[in-house]
Amino acid sequence: MLSKKPVSWLKENPNQPRKDFNDAELRSLGASMLALGQLQPIGATPDGTILWGERRWRAARLVGIGELSVIIIDRVLSGTDSRLMALVENVHRADLTGYEKWMACYELLTLNPAWNQKDLADHLHLDPSQVTRLLSPSKCVQEVQDALKAGKITISDTYAMSKQPESEQAGLLALKLSGASRDDLERQGRSKRASGTPAVRASRIKYPLSSGQTVTVAGDGVSLEDAIEAMQTAIKAIRKAIDTGLDAKTAQAVWRDMASAG
Repeated sequence: MLSKKPVSWLKENPNQPRKDFNDAELRSLGASMLALGQLQPIGATPDGTILWGERRWRAARLVGIGELSVIIIDRVLSGTDSRLMALVENVHRADLTGYEKWMACYELLTLNPAWNQKDLADHLHLDPSQVTRLLSPSKCVQEVQDALKAGKITISDTYAMSKQPESEQAGLLALKLSGASRDDLERQGRSKRASGTPAVRASRIKYPLSSGQTVTVAGDGVSLEDAIEAMQTAIKAIRKAIDTGLDAKTAQAVWRDMASAG
């Protein structure tokens, strides 16, 4: 049933897959709604809970629009129904982040343990291969998932990393954050599977930590294996410096002298 409702009657949906709303983008959408009108109605339950169109509602509040066209769904909705209605509209949009799409798909599978990935694809009107990519973060280590959430990598990147053993994913993440492309990650993985030798080398591999610090391994053609070996050696040297009571500056001077002496 389509009707006009005050903006204040509507309320946000806790099952909304989108978690981040950009005020500048919402103001731009609101300005468009003021100029052109509301081109698409909002969907809501009889108590005003938004099923789809939450960005339009938020934009209307920001620019002072008083009422909106709303389609009221008066049938009883399960948690799955509510999530599907919120997700189906958004999952095809480019502005929903990969992390948000993954979490929404993951929640739907959790709510429906009898579903497989094809069932989810059918409900979302997606190709099963797309759902495989959207769910790829579930096969990745926490560091990869955190990087996806922070917007440092994409779903395509996580899909490439998910094909590799968990023990190798942190290294691939470091390679990506150092500037490697998704194709580089795919080539690295294919080479690993084919021969067990690295296909990609870089002059500098940087791994940013959640603390804000960055671990860097630099050299003439550094592979991920080289970086692992270098970091293991460095950790041993740092522990030895701590045991002998050296501070950071003194330890660095000692290491420089040792490197110079060969």
